[in-house]
Amino acid sequence: MTLSTIERAYALARTGRYANVAQLQRQLNEDGCRAVEALLSPRNIKSHLEAICAASSKAPRTS
Repeated sequence: MTLSTIERAYALARTGRYANVAQLQRQLNEDGCRAVEALLSPRNIKSHLEAICAASSKAPRTS
């Protein structure tokens, strides 16, 4: 099953590799997702993704 653009954005945000939504949008565009800006522009989605990016990128990494 293929992830929707929003589901992919949340999955990428949780990786800790992206510091903000702008970086997520660039990656999603590079991955060929469509209408990325429109889908991630609602305030609640954008702020939630920003919070996940911030928390994930600050989390200690193990490996």
